[in-house]
Amino acid sequence: MFALDSRLQQDTVPVGDFPLCRLLLMNDAHYPWFILVPRREDVSELFQLDADDQRVLWQETTQLAEVLKDTFAADKMNVATLGNVVSQLHMHVVVRRREDAAWPAPVWGKQPAQPYSDEQVVAIKAKLRLVLAENFCFVEV
Repeated sequence: MFALDSRLQQDTVPVGDFPLCRLLLMNDAHYPWFILVPRREDVSELFQLDADDQRVLWQETTQLAEVLKDTFAADKMNVATLGNVVSQLHMHVVVRRREDAAWPAPVWGKQPAQPYSDEQVVAIKAKLRLVLAENFCFVEV
């Protein structure tokens, strides 16, 4: 049974589900930073997914990155899977702007996270409701 890593639970706000991946919002208002987590047990590496899941992961990642680029006026999209701290396979999809707090450096460890207010989370979810395809299901917390 799929279970979300405790660190991801602690550091993110759940948004919803694509057919394969759970979509999370990193709780750091410095950047529109999203995380996709394939809902598969005991997977820490891309190559551990079967070929169909690999294809779906890339489709969901690409779809999300394209939507976020337009919705949040990105100058650049950063997409990465690292897993050095959280071993559960997860894909970071980060909207970068030239004026953001870390530009042009990576967002990791640049400064302490600034948690979103409840109102900010509601606003982000409202933006996403306008642009995510019908194959996405929002979760309400």
